[in-house]
Amino acid sequence: MAQRINSYELLEAAVLGGALLGGGGGGLMQDGLALGNQALEHGGPLLIDPEELPPDSILLTVSAVGAPSAPNRFVSPQHYVRAVEYFSRVFEMRVDGLIANENGGLATINGWLQSAALGIPVVDAPCNGRAHPTGLMGSMGLDAIPEYISRQVAIGGASTRGAEIVVAVEGGVHSTSTLIRAAAVTAGGLVAVARNPVTVQYTIENGAPKAIAQALQLGRLLQVDASPSSRVEACAEQLRGRIIDRGIVTEKNLANRDGFDVGSLRIDKYELTFWNEYITLEYLHERIGTFPDLIATLSAKTGNPLTTAEIRPGDEVFLLWAPRDSLILGQGMHRPGLFQAVEEAIAKPVIPYVFPQ
Repeated sequence: MAQRINSYELLEAAVLGGALLGGGGGGLMQDGLALGNQALEHGGPLLIDPEELPPDSILLTVSAVGAPSAPNRFVSPQHYVRAVEYFSRVFEMRVDGLIANENGGLATINGWLQSAALGIPVVDAPCNGRAHPTGLMGSMGLDAIPEYISRQVAIGGASTRGAEIVVAVEGGVHSTSTLIRAAAVTAGGLVAVARNPVTVQYTIENGAPKAIAQALQLGRLLQVDASPSSRVEACAEQLRGRIIDRGIVTEKNLANRDGFDVGSLRIDKYELTFWNEYITLEYLHERIGTFPDLIATLSAKTGNPLTTAEIRPGDEVFLLWAPRDSLILGQGMHRPGLFQAVEEAIAKPVIPYVFPQ
């Protein structure tokens, strides 16, 4: 059902729930709140279900691409709007709706400002219902269609530093995604992107319909006037998961590599690896959870989700795990070949745990 998002309460719920479903990635909550407030100032986005548009309507994925921890990252609200406008102009293509690439503290809000500013609805059918590290994982299988031509626009960087860039690329999904990631590095770490037009019907079949609704539902649980532990427990129950631990972050290793945040951290006797998102969870070297399971850290003080970019040694956190079948996952989460890059990034096996023979 069509819904005008015009209150801070709804915005906060989307950001909180999105950040939880980000599983350590998906962008920073403060960026999502800032972008969402800009959307509210323009009257708020119109959120609709995919079935409310004709099946052949054209949807455009909008997102941010890059490393959230990059110190020189800069994407302004207008960069997001300009990316959609530039896409329509350069590629001479109408846009009937906007979809997010994933859920996350920032990612769930992708499209909201563009919707409010340009009058294009946001469709609740993101490419994936949780955050993921690579562009191909959010391409809804388009890279497996030889005749599909990927069209992407990226804008980002601070003009005051001479770092602002505007890039338009066309070609195979893998090649264009690689170029967009490189553009993010060149711009200082982050770019606003508009990409990969598809029909509503294709999105229903290969994306994650109603994943924004799931984020809103979880966000409302995190808004309840109760203790942080009660709110986190309610989310774990909703996701058919559990709180693994309440402990102190004792160690964190982080590197920025090729536009990704990659590293590991320890919480008591638990070890987590991440590649933007948390990928593995182990207890004394025994595997407990593996991406795309939801592995999340939430502040013990506030109950709010913490990303891999912002969590610090000394933080007291809840460590939450939920099974992948409790999430609304897009087509990219069901292809073993896309997980090879994940294994290479964290130097641990992933595919055998996700796709057992």
